[in-house]
Amino acid sequence: MTDRPDYVRTARSPRMLGLLVLLLLAAAVCGRLGVWQLDRATERGAAGARAQEEAAASHGAVPLDEVLPPQTTMSGDLLGRVVQVSGTYGTDELLVPGRVLDGVVGVLVLTPLQVTGTDAVLAVVRGWVPDVAAAQTLDPAPTGTVDLTGYLRAAEAGGEGGLPEGQVDAISPAELVNRWGGPIYSAYVVLETVEPAQDPDLLPLGQPEPGGDALNLQNLAYALQWWIFGGFAVALWVRIVRDEARAEVEEMAAAEQPVTTDR
Repeated sequence: MTDRPDYVRTARSPRMLGLLVLLLLAAAVCGRLGVWQLDRATERGAAGARAQEEAAASHGAVPLDEVLPPQTTMSGDLLGRVVQVSGTYGTDELLVPGRVLDGVVGVLVLTPLQVTGTDAVLAVVRGWVPDVAAAQTLDPAPTGTVDLTGYLRAAEAGGEGGLPEGQVDAISPAELVNRWGGPIYSAYVVLETVEPAQDPDLLPLGQPEPGGDALNLQNLAYALQWWIFGGFAVALWVRIVRDEARAEVEEMAAAEQPVTTDR
């Protein structure tokens, strides 16, 4: 006889194995419901972001300095907002490869704009071309003062680097300031219209699609709850096995105790 619980023997008993199958099925159902809620969180988050950007764009163009002064953080409600701004294009133009337009991978043309009335620089995506060779044949950006409208976009995370000179893999003002100087706006603009006109071979992007990482927090919380329930089902089986094994040892010990009678 041993006074130590035999957890393995208890776990292998038909009753415990049957219970394990039932709890694993319950955990699988909880896991699947969690994945469904995560999918819903992604869908509803993207729909919410799209509605927010469409609402922002529907407000009409507003002067940039009224909604986003230089070196201030862009609030979420400004995402997709159409702004007006005037300035002078700089010559240190950059290319951003690996960007998709209508299912085709190409290159963005990114140009610094010295904003009129400030000493700040604004990054402007002037358009899209199919490849670097096409970008090299474009006419230079218009000279003198330009008046443009465009969609505000949040800064991207810094890229990994390693691209040829004149190319960047992310539109990150925090990195662009090292090249263009500052102060610099914390967001960038996707060009909608510009006067005077630019090279017609630069294709406009139109209103950008909302970011793919938007999540609806309510559905995300539901997903986490279902996954916790699934983990609890497995933990419950472990707890039952442990308690059952200990109870067996206690019963055996009690049965082996000598019986005493009062005289």
